[in-house]
Amino acid sequence: MQKKSPYSYTYGSPGLSSGVDHLSSLKIALDFKLHSNSAGAMTMPSYKLTYFNMRGRAELPRYIFAYAGIAFEDRRVEWRDWPSIKKTFPLGKLPVLEVNGLPLTQSLAIARFLAKEAGLVGNSRLAEAQADALVDTLNDFTLLIPWREDNPQIKTQKIDMLFQSHAPKLLDHLQCHLGDRAWLVGDSETWADLYCHVCFTTFSVLRPGFADHHPALCGLTDRVEAIPNIAKWIQSRPTTEF
Repeated sequence: MQKKSPYSYTYGSPGLSSGVDHLSSLKIALDFKLHSNSAGAMTMPSYKLTYFNMRGRAELPRYIFAYAGIAFEDRRVEWRDWPSIKKTFPLGKLPVLEVNGLPLTQSLAIARFLAKEAGLVGNSRLAEAQADALVDTLNDFTLLIPWREDNPQIKTQKIDMLFQSHAPKLLDHLQCHLGDRAWLVGDSETWADLYCHVCFTTFSVLRPGFADHHPALCGLTDRVEAIPNIAKWIQSRPTTEF
């Protein structure tokens, strides 16, 4: 991981192993479509992901980059600097992914684009729809977290209610969908599995042990974390609470 500035660094290199076997790695490399420049030379697209110095809404795209072993610039903005640069970003929001300089907004749109490029959307259109639905289900829960509540007592009450009333339904649904399979959709990992790990990491900060009564889901997150490139990313990423 090559440091570029206090706020930006490039992750990934041709030497990284992939989360899948060698032949699949070659397919992923080919599926990350080569682009021709004006001189006709073939080059890989360049990626710059800009977000705050936290996991948050950009961690799923980072997981996908890491999984596929694709180099990207991970630009992290400190909160104190955000007001001065906010107007320079589309809609004044983050994350933003620049693909060869072209900006793409909305975290799930970014992640879905990368998942398709990396072959992480499932092996059929139905599987793709199932993965999308699971990602949306997890995202719906994250949107209920009272991040913007300023009153600590009220915030704690809302989080307690969320994990008491909504979390069990979410966990039951995910475990029912998983069944006795290793992965949420089909017989191989998809971006839904990666997002499950991303979300559960955050949920565990808010409510440690929240999924202890759902061992199949705990096993799923363990399998995601054991994917070689995901493990490397988790070990090397900046340490933040959320």
